[in-house]
Amino acid sequence: MDYEPTLNPEDAERIRAWHERAYAETLAAATPGRTVSYLGLDLVIPPSVHPINPMSDLLGESVLAEVRPGERVLDMGTGSGVNGILAATRGADVLAVDVNPDAVAAARENAERNQVTIRTAHSDVFSHVDGRFDVIVFDPPFRWFAARDLLEGASTDENYRALTEFFASARDHLTEAGRMLIMFGTTGDLGYLHRLIDAHGFTAEPIAERGLNRDGIQVRYVTFRVTPRATTQ
Repeated sequence: MDYEPTLNPEDAERIRAWHERAYAETLAAATPGRTVSYLGLDLVIPPSVHPINPMSDLLGESVLAEVRPGERVLDMGTGSGVNGILAATRGADVLAVDVNPDAVAAARENAERNQVTIRTAHSDVFSHVDGRFDVIVFDPPFRWFAARDLLEGASTDENYRALTEFFASARDHLTEAGRMLIMFGTTGDLGYLHRLIDAHGFTAEPIAERGLNRDGIQVRYVTFRVTPRATTQ
């Protein structure tokens, strides 16, 4: 499935302008040794790894509410490791993966810092992921244009290549009762996410949501619980 935009050109240009502004702000704040306290965790976030943002708790709180002791959890695109670490605090068996090697190292070190155990791997989507999971957590890049560096790659995914590949293989990595927690927003092509969800036989239920006014435009961020759609014989 190839990316076909669901946004009109005006909205697409507005999102690109928002992204440029946000990326400049993120670069300016990206300093070595940056520390963050978040949902009871102490994290160190390297300059090349995407930071915690004001909407991150929509997914983090959902992880804390959803994950059960003993479950197998895959934290896809782990970044600083935050969602995998949160899952581990609930007694889950966690594999945290990222295409950014700096993020993989940060996740491993932050897990040690917060005294939990997770496994980590450098993986482009599912390239180095084996087995099935009860919960897959994914905070994907919201935007569809090419990234200029590792840091920007956490927020942009050219033509949604990684997101598209994720949905093409996700069912093969879920247990029978498995579910996914996926965060997205209208500062990306949310319509394309819904197209992927439907095309690959999943159903999405919003479980956490927050609105924000950007330049007089109301935007929306949502965490979805995504589950395989029941099939009929």
